[in-house]
Amino acid sequence: MVLGFGVSAYFLFGSGVTKVSEITWTKGAIMWLLAAVGLMVIRDVGYIIRLRILSDQKLTWKQCFQIIMLWEFASAVSPGAIGGTAAAVVIMAQERLKTGLTTAIVLVTSFLDELYYMIMTPIAFWAIMNTSLFPSFDNVGYDSVVNTDNLRTVFWGGYIFLLVWTIFLAFALFIRPEICRGLVQSIVKLPFLKRFSRRANRFSDDLYVASKEFRSKPFSFWLKSMGATFVTWTARFLVINCLIMLLNHVETSEHWVIFGKQLVMWILLMIAITPGGSGIAELIFPAFMGPYLPTRQISRQLSILWRVLTYYPYILIGIMVLPVWLKRVGIEERFRRLRLRKKA
Repeated sequence: MVLGFGVSAYFLFGSGVTKVSEITWTKGAIMWLLAAVGLMVIRDVGYIIRLRILSDQKLTWKQCFQIIMLWEFASAVSPGAIGGTAAAVVIMAQERLKTGLTTAIVLVTSFLDELYYMIMTPIAFWAIMNTSLFPSFDNVGYDSVVNTDNLRTVFWGGYIFLLVWTIFLAFALFIRPEICRGLVQSIVKLPFLKRFSRRANRFSDDLYVASKEFRSKPFSFWLKSMGATFVTWTARFLVINCLIMLLNHVETSEHWVIFGKQLVMWILLMIAITPGGSGIAELIFPAFMGPYLPTRQISRQLSILWRVLTYYPYILIGIMVLPVWLKRVGIEERFRRLRLRKKA
């Protein structure tokens, strides 16, 4: 997060700019900004609806809201390569759902998210035809660190990894969970993987439980769950389209290119070692979106606005929701009783 603030400060003040003055706030610009904010609301509402669907309405709307906000908070303060999934399991475990359902929901959520990405990426590449989604870094000042060829390798490597992972989850959840369970347990018996055996065996058991929970769900259940996923992630990616329209009118075909570039950006942020991709996101934004904006300085300023809308609010909301959630689930009381027992 400190890195993110540092990059933002550099973009604002490093070249003598003392305020975000190059963005002209016309009525049209304000409307597109409100549209971007509205999409962020739609994104979160979609997450909440999906969680309630996956829990079979066992979680209330209040519980779903708090879980999602804390999940986003955990993602914002965790390295992109780790994400908030592990924290989500811990958070949901406090909601007293039946044994196994907590991890099952998190696994299915991960599967739906990856499935969206697997579907939309080839659609985006097909829609743009011969237009490249991989930018040149020559005009942003750090082409010596990363170039188009390296980026293409990282992207396709990440996509293939996620494709294999999604196919594995689909097979484990819906087709032959016992085979996947046995496969995982056999692999970790290899000498150099034995130290991971406990966690891997627990994961394979969780997959098996998740399959038992969700395998027999009706088609309508999956239609609603996937529909909420598509609405959520599409709204998430369209935020940048709205921010660019705030400054520059682009044609419909170019919107597909902007959308596709965000799919590439997402891979980079997912493997970032900084919390929530902080700093990395602000650095790569001008390279990807700069061609649609008037100047390099404006592209840098817009990257800050993008993060102000999509990243920093979850830190603030998480800080506010966390003590309320702790009180509701009674964690503080449980710790107090545990301390009393130890003293006794």
